[in-house]
Amino acid sequence: MGYNIADLFESVVDTVPDKTALVSGDVRLTFRELDQRINQFAHALAARGVGPGDNIGLQVYNGTEFLIAMLGAFKLRAVPININYRYVDEELTYLYKNADLVALVFQHELSDRVTAAVPAAPGLKTLIVVEDGSPLPLPPGTLDFETILATGSPARDFAPRSGEDLYIIYTGGTTGMPRGVMWRHEDVLFAGLQGGNPGGAPLTSPEQLPELVRARANPPTFLPAAPFIHGAAQWAALIGLFMGSKVVLVPGRSFDAKQAVKLIATERVNTMTLVGDAMARPLAEALIEAADADVSSLLVISSAGAILSESVKADLNGRLPMTMVLNSFGASETGHQGTVFGPGAPGSRPKFFMDQSNTVLDDNMKAVVPGSGVTGKLARRGHIPQGYYKDPEKTAATFPVIDGLRWAIPGDLATIEADGMITVFGRGAVCINTGGEKVYPEEVEEALKAHASVLDAVVVGVPDERWGQRVAALVQTRPGTEVTLTLLDAHCRTKIAGYKVPRQLRVVELIVRHPSGKPDYRWARDTALETT
Repeated sequence: MGYNIADLFESVVDTVPDKTALVSGDVRLTFRELDQRINQFAHALAARGVGPGDNIGLQVYNGTEFLIAMLGAFKLRAVPININYRYVDEELTYLYKNADLVALVFQHELSDRVTAAVPAAPGLKTLIVVEDGSPLPLPPGTLDFETILATGSPARDFAPRSGEDLYIIYTGGTTGMPRGVMWRHEDVLFAGLQGGNPGGAPLTSPEQLPELVRARANPPTFLPAAPFIHGAAQWAALIGLFMGSKVVLVPGRSFDAKQAVKLIATERVNTMTLVGDAMARPLAEALIEAADADVSSLLVISSAGAILSESVKADLNGRLPMTMVLNSFGASETGHQGTVFGPGAPGSRPKFFMDQSNTVLDDNMKAVVPGSGVTGKLARRGHIPQGYYKDPEKTAATFPVIDGLRWAIPGDLATIEADGMITVFGRGAVCINTGGEKVYPEEVEEALKAHASVLDAVVVGVPDERWGQRVAALVQTRPGTEVTLTLLDAHCRTKIAGYKVPRQLRVVELIVRHPSGKPDYRWARDTALETT
């Protein structure tokens, strides 16, 4: 057996078949029951011609269906493709085509967007809907998830798999339209899934995993609250399953903080993962409303994908004094890189503990001397992705070979302190992180400039108490025209996902640009801050 995600999951199933594996709404599945449903889905896909190397889109909300479809694809050596359910027609048309989808699992209430984008993907032959009661018409030939599940065999009779099999995560990153980050299963196990042994030494062989599962009399209960459209949430669920833990989900499109508090109490959740202040602040408010709920089981809250502000961390610590609240750092291109515990100084950037696979490289691609104060780019070597799907140029830029070693350098600015800890500054003026979603300004600017009244535009991120940052637009209008935030909001929502749409607008006489023609983002940010 190699370091293959499906193989490792099956080894856990065989070790603790009757333990509860997954709880989502009214659904409770043991490891054996979950495995059988995954097998059924895999066989149903295979009966429709899906096989090794085929890409299967997952455009669904958190729930059992996402995990069943993802692991079902892995069983066939196929590749699940996460699709952000907030994307609109233009974004989906690009992604469906770029990802070479052959099958798609989608929520019924997203069917109008699916119908519009399907023609862009000529290889997309199998459409499977997850019912949610929506009255929208479905694309012709759409199959029902539960119906095809019933047609598949629960037997585990698949061809041998490999640690070389691909696992692709599509990320918006700082590149405008999303790109697929290609991981080998073995690499993502050690880089993203904590080596199969959280808190301990990484696995030295696949056969060691069942031994570790047997040794855990009471593994922690996990609640991955972030959307599965993000790699960090998928990794949190897989980490839990690989530990033989119960994984609890808050099903549905949006994070329901009140429901999460109820689940913490009733399911005795020990570890919860979320994305930044956008989820943590509602959680803190829900804890106030449910003051009588017994949440004493909750030992750890971890934020990945966005940094928790010190004020929100303090708020959570005040509600949960016995709970460790921490920030985890990483990216789709690097996996989990580090963790910061405890409070930081007001206004300071977080400092992370990172292992020896991480460093900071200066402009000459040389390691920054600890304590020198030099800012460079955070880099990781060792277990890193193979590159971006169908994008050799971007792959060469992000995953360069330096002195014979391949590195992942997604663009985060950082420095190494004298004590070896790494302070991360983010991606400068370019990437906006709003509620854990990364927004590339040029994409929003193009959407704004597509409006007939907009002559020029520049977009920046400004601080936001709940979302970390919000998207702010500065617009230069065409002579004799006027625009409002409401007008541009409606226009942009036809071009880009809602989380990318500007929440703040300032009309200016002239957009200031550098001689090169590039926007002066420092001017833009200062000007936008004048209106906050």
